[in-house]
Amino acid sequence: MRKLLICTGALALGLAADAQDIQNNPGSNHGNKFEQLGTILPTPNEYRTASGAPGSKYWQQRADYDIKCTLDEKNTRLTGSETISYYNNSPDALTYLWLQLDENEHSNSKNANYQDGSSLRNGAIDINTLDKLQEQKTENGYGDNITKITDITGKKLAFTVNKTMMRVELPATLKPGEKFVFNVDWNYKISDRMKLGGRGGYELFPEDGNMLFTMTQWYPRLCVYSDFQGWQNHQFTGRGEFALTFGNFKVQMTVPADHFVGGTGECQNYQQVLDAAHFARWQKAQTSKEPVQIVTLDEAKKAEGSQSSATKTWIFKADMVRDFAWTSSRKFIWDAMPAFVEGKKVMCMSFYGKEAYNLYSKFSTKAVAHTIKSYSKFTFPYPYPVAQSIEAANGMEYPMICFNYGRTEKDGTYSEATKNGMLGVIIHEVGHNFFPMIVNSDERQWTWMDEGLNTFVEYLTEELYDNKFPSKRGPAYSITDYMKMPKNQLEPIMTNSENIIQFGPNAYSKPATGLNILRETIMGRDLFDYAFKEYARRWAFKHPTPADLFRTMEDASGEDLDWFWRGWFYSIEACDIALDSVKGFQFDPNGQVKFPVMGRRGEASADGMRGLDKPAVNNFEDISKIRNREDKNIHFLTDVDTTLRDFYWKYDRGIAAYDSTYKFKATSPFMLDALTDADKQKYAGKFIYELSFSNKGGLVMPVIVQWTFADGTKEVDRIPAQIWRKDENHVTKLFLKDKEVTGVLLDPMRETADIDENNNSWPKVEAQSKFSIYKMKQAARGQSTGLNPMQKAAQ
Repeated sequence: MRKLLICTGALALGLAADAQDIQNNPGSNHGNKFEQLGTILPTPNEYRTASGAPGSKYWQQRADYDIKCTLDEKNTRLTGSETISYYNNSPDALTYLWLQLDENEHSNSKNANYQDGSSLRNGAIDINTLDKLQEQKTENGYGDNITKITDITGKKLAFTVNKTMMRVELPATLKPGEKFVFNVDWNYKISDRMKLGGRGGYELFPEDGNMLFTMTQWYPRLCVYSDFQGWQNHQFTGRGEFALTFGNFKVQMTVPADHFVGGTGECQNYQQVLDAAHFARWQKAQTSKEPVQIVTLDEAKKAEGSQSSATKTWIFKADMVRDFAWTSSRKFIWDAMPAFVEGKKVMCMSFYGKEAYNLYSKFSTKAVAHTIKSYSKFTFPYPYPVAQSIEAANGMEYPMICFNYGRTEKDGTYSEATKNGMLGVIIHEVGHNFFPMIVNSDERQWTWMDEGLNTFVEYLTEELYDNKFPSKRGPAYSITDYMKMPKNQLEPIMTNSENIIQFGPNAYSKPATGLNILRETIMGRDLFDYAFKEYARRWAFKHPTPADLFRTMEDASGEDLDWFWRGWFYSIEACDIALDSVKGFQFDPNGQVKFPVMGRRGEASADGMRGLDKPAVNNFEDISKIRNREDKNIHFLTDVDTTLRDFYWKYDRGIAAYDSTYKFKATSPFMLDALTDADKQKYAGKFIYELSFSNKGGLVMPVIVQWTFADGTKEVDRIPAQIWRKDENHVTKLFLKDKEVTGVLLDPMRETADIDENNNSWPKVEAQSKFSIYKMKQAARGQSTGLNPMQKAAQ
């Protein structure tokens, strides 16, 4: 990993792996907390100014794509070809280009190989974990197959694949101001994302035998080449997301003829791919004040019953976007309505299966419209013609389209947690259109620059949806449990995405909370809102770094905030201001104080019985809710549009009563299933070994393990140095072996310069004890489970 540099050129903050709180006089008892960030931030230059604005010679690259692809549903394979036009707007001459092959993360042989530690829990292990250990040394068939790369004349180009990155050699130096056009042909096996995880792939619905495809990170795409970093070609590990180049897209997707497709940008041939009835509904939706169902529930159910062997080609076009994603399924219900942002029409749409109907048909498209209007108020007018929400049992964002969760019980009811989770994820993922789809930060390096900023504006938007919305990320009081954790479990916000332990609090909650503290407590709403909007305006459709945000917020507000950035973003210190003495008494011999219990879920008893969910309102009225209520210019969406007032709107206000006495058998989305005979046989006679490693010297290096088996044979496993990234002192790791181990030796070929080899060997493995295997069944993300108050009220 690259370290933060104090530099005089454009290399700077974006390179930091762990940004440290550098102080000039650390031994002093004063001044350090308020020292300026001059020794930490990069030196301003002609590309990025001291004010935080783009400089007079700011530049960025451009990549245009013309893609044709075919979805083979039966064999779950995608085949594509693309023509890429790459514009070198930099002052540098380039001899090669770097492209991202994100699908390689699913491959056992081509993934980034950033391993995490692992261990047994009470002598038991999930069979899925065993399956992954078993498959690690085999080829599972996933990942990009690059079949051909040629220039515009058809001449083959040399290329090298390094895990999730591909370097394409240019036939001649690409000089500043020049364009290079080339072709890439590829295919890959689409993964079952409900089993393998990840953001893209398919979900199989066993009850009707159909699939829902979410095609994301699906085509080879250019890495960013920037003034502050050069090529951003850090490997994709599945966590740190993306750094991408803006450009124009034309994409043709050939899919089964009975599928409906949603994608980034505008469809160019609705009249050809839709029948007359569906196209007429699409036209009606253009002027409707309520969502119009272009594909109805009954039509979607009917489509599930048969699968067409014919195909259709959908054509989409999107300009000035950094990425392209799409979805395809015959299961979709599709609704749409327009929203207007400063007079410009934006078509807000939702695609969802029958499993989510009672939630998505009521809330989704209106939540999309609310999000783009609210974000536009705090940043800049939404510039794109489309915004879409797709129910796909996950949460992930792309330009003009996002994938969210939220399914009902089979009877159509849902819990309040499912409803609020759905609203929160829709607002969050649609909001990502602003950060980082337009304000295009480097997510691979700085997760907080998109997730933290977006979570902050999500919080503002949730607060405008309903004054009682139980927002958890934003209010200052809700971050304290994280801030008081042991120091060895914390890292500064300014930490590389791959090295964070408490990922949600660090990259989402703490940055969002910090910005809210600035807005409500330190700067005030007027100063903050002006400066934050200026940052968004300055860096729309550009590549900002943290320094550009910090400098702009100060430049546009006239507030010296270096002390705040230093304390909140560069350190792990918590606020702990003691009140040492307050005198004054009033005696009450019978007084007794009880504090409210945190949490809102019904509590399960020892016999597995639990009560109904309590109303999901925050147990503390934070300052934002109070000020929003007092502001006569703020009108909450559930007051403006009363169709959004469902059972739980009344439940939170006491109109629908909470039954505190009712008990029922608790259920969980996580269930332990008995293993089949085949499962048991698969691992009969296998051995699991858990090794613990300590870093006594301090230098992180790869861990090389040589195993000696009872039959005298040997085997070597090589673990990359990244195993230490979440704990540089100690790590444990599981290994699955076919034979009994009698000896373990570290660094057998003396490759790591280990200064003490006396602690590198374990001459005899302790007697093998028994371990158990279990199978864990997981419901789709956001799925309602068990009895909910809506069901109880119906009874």
